[in-house]
Amino acid sequence: MTEETQVLNRVMVIAAHPDDMEFGCAGTIAKMAEQGKEITLLLLTSGDKGSHDHTLRPDKLADRRENEQRAANKVLGVKDVIFLRHPDGQLEYSMFLRRQLAEIIRRHKPHIVFAIDPWRLYQLAPDHRVAGEAALDALWAAREWNIFPEQLTNGEEPWRVKEAYLFWTDHTDHYEDITSTIDKRIEALACHVSQVGEDRAKLDERLRERTRKVAEEGGEATVGFTYAEGFKKLTF
Repeated sequence: MTEETQVLNRVMVIAAHPDDMEFGCAGTIAKMAEQGKEITLLLLTSGDKGSHDHTLRPDKLADRRENEQRAANKVLGVKDVIFLRHPDGQLEYSMFLRRQLAEIIRRHKPHIVFAIDPWRLYQLAPDHRVAGEAALDALWAAREWNIFPEQLTNGEEPWRVKEAYLFWTDHTDHYEDITSTIDKRIEALACHVSQVGEDRAKLDERLRERTRKVAEEGGEATVGFTYAEGFKKLTF
């Protein structure tokens, strides 16, 4: 990270499902936590439809996945997680959702936000598209006096996020060296047994291969990196 970002101590990850963070940016999040940054995870759903087991009811699956997420948070050093519990697979973009996220951003005041890139070409998962778009629109709304002004009570002022890092992007322009935290990323993702199974060796191989490829694709920007995560970085 640059010297400027070192003073930006509050980080929020906004995603659609438990395990999105682990698949998208967990190595960077673990590194930031080690640097002493305060990490909050905001999940729009609890992944209650994410199973091919027809006998597993959505409420039971949601409980399981929330517990898996809490276990992963401990591995990564995430301080807090907020579950909004919108229906999985049915997440819809709405002014209600934008307002809800803007209020949370204003309340928690993150300096840095991680979100899914909603402009990824052929992003078929509707929840991912909605989560990314709503996060960025809420980030913008949170900084404006006249957008959702009813949230600005008791002397509260708008909040301006300084940086956003978009993961799962087609337009990478920023790389993070996660060589020192790749083990934590793998361990955190392994907590999501309902999604990745119990074959830890296969998961380990898969993630190391994927993040090694990102490091190779970075060219001069990733010289000396063994494993990397790539982002589209926005500065405000």
